[in-house]
Amino acid sequence: MSSRRRHGPLTFFSHPRIVQHRIADPRWTLPDMTIVVLSDLHICRPWTPLTALRRIVAMTNALKPDLILLPGDFIADRNLPARSVPASAIIAELAPLTAPLGIAAVLGNHDWWDCALARQSGFARNSVAEAIQASRITLLSNSAIPVDFGNGRFWLAGIDSQRALRRHGHPGLHDPEAAFAEVPPGAPAILMAHEPDYFAENDPRAFLQVSGHTHGGQINVGGWRPLTPSAFGSRYGWGHIREAGRHLVVSGGIGYSGLPLRILQPPEITLVLLQRGV
Repeated sequence: MSSRRRHGPLTFFSHPRIVQHRIADPRWTLPDMTIVVLSDLHICRPWTPLTALRRIVAMTNALKPDLILLPGDFIADRNLPARSVPASAIIAELAPLTAPLGIAAVLGNHDWWDCALARQSGFARNSVAEAIQASRITLLSNSAIPVDFGNGRFWLAGIDSQRALRRHGHPGLHDPEAAFAEVPPGAPAILMAHEPDYFAENDPRAFLQVSGHTHGGQINVGGWRPLTPSAFGSRYGWGHIREAGRHLVVSGGIGYSGLPLRILQPPEITLVLLQRGV
């Protein structure tokens, strides 16, 4: 793990560090691959403005990743003391991102809860989804795509938010069966899911799950993350987690939810180095 900028215990503005996780797994039979994860942008003024996103995009491109994943929560928590930024402006600022294998995204819970268009339309429409679909970013909404890499192929799957409409009594918008419907049995697959909790389902179809949502708890006291928004507490709060031979990477994300405060859990750009294991 490395940092490009020194941080004090309180971080109020988005000057992200770069956090690196190395994963070696025998199910990955393709060449080494680098993935940059930009999660939980929560773009708003003054905490994570478009000017900060511009710096983050430049930092990401400087890493020269093979693949860029955006695991949701692009817009701000409307309960945060801040001024929101339209989804169209956020996605436009992401346009300079570049990676040879592409850029893919899923929606987060706040992309539903805090989208005015979604609420006004009875959640039939979504401004974040529509902005992404009008861009060159691939939106994986309970779907998967094949990705050719080296002399082989892997599958990238994505599920919609598991917590999107729980405030309305909905069990969630995720549909793993639809997401994996076209993935051949045994094919190497990576799953992008905004909330990490799906990892507890122990779904063998993806050897790696990439998530955000938690912000690392925003407060980290020696690994204790009391504000982690997960049914499993700190178990999936942050970092590289291994369970039952599978891997989960939970990014600490960029922005804020609830309070514009991070204690010993600074914003981060997450870099995953995926390698062939033995």
